[in-house]
Amino acid sequence: MKLQGKRALVTGGASGIGLAIVQRFVREGARVVIADVNEQQAHEVVDQFAGGVGLTIGDVSNLDDAERMVREAVAQLGGLDILVNNAGIETYGSVTTAKDDEWERQIAVNLHGVYRVSRFAIPEIIKTGGGAIINVGSIGGLAAVKEYSAYGASKAAVIQLTRSMAADYAEYNIRVNCVCPGPVDTPMLRRACERLGGDRAEEIKKMYADATMLKRVAQPEEIAAAVLFLASDESSYITGVALPVDGGFTAQ
Repeated sequence: MKLQGKRALVTGGASGIGLAIVQRFVREGARVVIADVNEQQAHEVVDQFAGGVGLTIGDVSNLDDAERMVREAVAQLGGLDILVNNAGIETYGSVTTAKDDEWERQIAVNLHGVYRVSRFAIPEIIKTGGGAIINVGSIGGLAAVKEYSAYGASKAAVIQLTRSMAADYAEYNIRVNCVCPGPVDTPMLRRACERLGGDRAEEIKKMYADATMLKRVAQPEEIAAAVLFLASDESSYITGVALPVDGGFTAQ
């Protein structure tokens, strides 16, 4: 098993890509704590693991919550080797149509959340002798997409933050990388399709699929496989990378 004995904190781990990451990590021998803002959903997910996964509740964009969630995760796990900054939200609009509160919330969760959880997790990973941090970005941070100004800006910033963190903590044997998914069959994508297409949601989903070389959307498990690779020793000489997992979208 690729993560035998490793201890991991996964933010936004109660649904979508985050849940797929948790499931894969557990199968590969890791002990995992989920950090999520949705308390009811998170408890339901943790119950499915029959005590094999821990839980901490809070908002990654809140400094006090971020500190407490890391502290509670470390207490449950006895240390920390891996952090996956997966928690994120999606808003829509250009710079002239986006609402100020939506813009602020987008940046707060997607960017400040990565910074704040990492701020408290990194000293704990240093204590263990090093480890891996994987930030979940997006192709929206690599390529321009209409009506995604705040989302794209937040994810582009996450990619650059990943590089900066990789440079800052390499001397502590911490590798920091970013996975940039394309369209993935998650509740977030389904909500986007419904918002954009209404009763034509399936048609919109097909448009997302057709925009990729492989002509399909990804399954969350395919993103989790990339995260597993970057969390494991198989990627021991990789740091500071933004890895597109996008069916060839950004290669076109």
